[in-house]
Amino acid sequence: MTAVAKRSETGTSTLFDDLREVVTAPDAVRAAALPGCGSGMLLRALVGVHGVLGVGLLFAARNLVNWLAMMSEAATVAVPATLAWLLLVCLGRPLLVKLAPALQTGAVALVGALTTLAAWVPFSRIGLMSNPGANDDWPWLAPALAGALLAALLQQSERWRQRARLPAAAAARLADLQTRIRPHFLFNTLNTAIALVQVDPKRAEEVLEDLAELFRAALGGLDEATTLAAEVELSRRYLDIEQLRFGARLRVDWRLDPAADDTRLPPLLLQPLIENAVRHGVEPSDRGGRIEIVTRRRRDRVLISVTNSVPLGPSKRGHGIGLASVRERLRLMHDLDADFRSGIIEDGRWRVSVGVPV
Repeated sequence: MTAVAKRSETGTSTLFDDLREVVTAPDAVRAAALPGCGSGMLLRALVGVHGVLGVGLLFAARNLVNWLAMMSEAATVAVPATLAWLLLVCLGRPLLVKLAPALQTGAVALVGALTTLAAWVPFSRIGLMSNPGANDDWPWLAPALAGALLAALLQQSERWRQRARLPAAAAARLADLQTRIRPHFLFNTLNTAIALVQVDPKRAEEVLEDLAELFRAALGGLDEATTLAAEVELSRRYLDIEQLRFGARLRVDWRLDPAADDTRLPPLLLQPLIENAVRHGVEPSDRGGRIEIVTRRRRDRVLISVTNSVPLGPSKRGHGIGLASVRERLRLMHDLDADFRSGIIEDGRWRVSVGVPV
C-alpha cells in the first residue's frame, strides 16, 4: 500500500508528515550524497580540485611565475583525472548507492586515486612533470594520495551540500502545498458539476473524475519524479474543467513534441504554470485570452513553455509563490542543468520557459 493510500485511509496526514518525508529517506540521501552527473557537479569538481591544488602549490612556489608554471603542470593531470573520476562514479552510481556511507566514501576515494595515477603516469614517463621533491622509492604515492583525498573531499562536500539543501527542499514543498489546488477552484468545479447533473450527467461524471485525478496528484508525494507526458495529461484535465467555466473565453493551443514525453520532471510542475496563465491572463479579461503550451526536444535538452495573453486592463498581481516553488524544485532535481525564465516577450505576452536535460 502506498503512502498516499495510507494517508487517504487514515486521514491523519499533516504538513509536518509531508515535510518529514523529505528528510527521512535514507536511500535518497545516500544517492544525493554521491557526486552528480550534470554540468553543475562538473563545474564544482573542476573548481574545487584546482582551488585546493592552487592553495597547496602556494607553499612550494618561489614566485608568481613559478606558481603559474606549477599550476599548469598540475592542471594537465587534474583535468583528465577529474573528468575520468566523475565519469566512473556516474557509471557506477547504481552500485555505489547501495553501499554504507563509509564504504561509499572509500570506493569514491579509490576511484580518485586510480584515475589520478592513470593521468599522472603518462606525463611522468615522458618527462613533462617536474617534481623535485618526489620520493624515488614511491613516486606514485603523492599523486595517488592527492587523488584519493580530493575525491573524498568532493564526495563529502556533496554530502554537506545535500544536508544544506534539506531546508530548501522543505521550503519548496511547503510553498507547493500552499499553492496546489485553490479552494475557489474546487468550489467552482463542484458547482459546475452540480449544474451539469440534471442536463448532462455523463459530462458531470467526467468533471468529477478530472477533479479526482487533480487531487490525487496534489495529495501525492513530491519526492518521486514524473514524466512530461503525465504532466501534460494532468494539465489537460485541469483545462477541461476550466473550459466549462470560461467557455469560448479560454482558447488553448497545444504544440507537443512526442520525443519529449519521457523527460523527468518534478511532480506538479506544468499544471501550476498553466493555472497561473489562466488566473492572470484569461480570468481578468472580459474577452478572455489564449494560452499556448509548447514542448520540444533539441538534442539532449527539452524546452517547455507556457505563454498567455495579457489583459488590457490592470490585473491582480500574484505573489510569485507558485513560480518560486517550481524554480526551486527544478533546481533540486536538475541542479544547474535546469533553466527557468519568465517575463514579457516581444509581442506583449507573458511566457514561462523551462529547460531540462533529457
